Amino acid sequence: MLTDKYNRVHDYLRISLTDNCNLRCFYCMPEEDYAFTPVSRLMQAPEIEALAKIFVAQGVQKIRLTGGEPLVRKDAADIILRLAKLPVKLSMTTNGTRLHEFISVLETAKITTLNISLDTLVADKFMLITRRDLFKQVMANIELLINKGFQVKINVVVMKDYNDHEINDFIAWTKHAPIQVRFIEFMPFNGNRWTSNKMVSYADILHEVEKQYTIVTLLGDKNDTAKHFTVAGHTGTFAVISTMTSPFCDTCNRIRLTADGKLKNCLFSDGEADLLTPLRNGEDVLPLIQGNILSKAKQLGGQFTTALNTMEALAIHNRSMITIGG
Repeated sequence: MLTDKYNRVHDYLRISLTDNCNLRCFYCMPEEDYAFTPVSRLMQAPEIEALAKIFVAQGVQKIRLTGGEPLVRKDAADIILRLAKLPVKLSMTTNGTRLHEFISVLETAKITTLNISLDTLVADKFMLITRRDLFKQVMANIELLINKGFQVKINVVVMKDYNDHEINDFIAWTKHAPIQVRFIEFMPFNGNRWTSNKMVSYADILHEVEKQYTIVTLLGDKNDTAKHFTVAGHTGTFAVISTMTSPFCDTCNRIRLTADGKLKNCLFSDGEADLLTPLRNGEDVLPLIQGNILSKAKQLGGQFTTALNTMEALAIHNRSMITIGG
């Protein structure tokens, strides 16, 4: 088992396939003309498979594929089908734009749950946030997934003066749709211009929902990052991921492998372990993995606290979100 000094067992691995994306969401990608990692420096399909097998041998039970946008990789299908052979629960986070091209691959890989990033239900605002005109395609693909029997989770990064007034529009969507809407507190990453006054807190989100609905609290799992709720009579549910104001670090079981083969023990860690270079040199990477996990900070990468009004976002040493992988 991969255990840190706080006795947290890490059995959930998130693998970023690429830092490339066909959208340009400002809170994720610092610039429109972003310099993507050269292909030669990315993990190749056999390398991803080899590293995944090492993690699985150490007790990893769940793997989530992320990006960038994982489905823009030309060999995405090959990677998915390789990892589907491992004894893990395989899932994916995607922007939803290319899902119609991969339905058969997802079904073959027995992926049953997909998280889709969607921050607005307004086409014009989607264009403003993502800088791409693909709203209708995303909505069509969500409907396709639902009709195919996939479990769909909608990830919504809530930001003041951008989409906070749409919170209850997303809740209304759950009345008849069997989806889970996951509201996410806006988090600081390199280049995303985070300030505390842009962030809508967990408490504020619930307060907004309660203006129109009576909330029913649902039980979650041991290692949940989300706090779960529903509205009586609604087919779907909703949740809040309260990373900034009510973090869940005490039960964290997650580790991240970036597309260029670096292991991050926390979304906000300022250090990482290079696994790809030693793997290519034929070296044993397990001691590097174990050492990285053992060095994990108790909370929020050891870089800040929940006292957000005093936080200096520019002082946080980290990658941009797109180079980490959600």
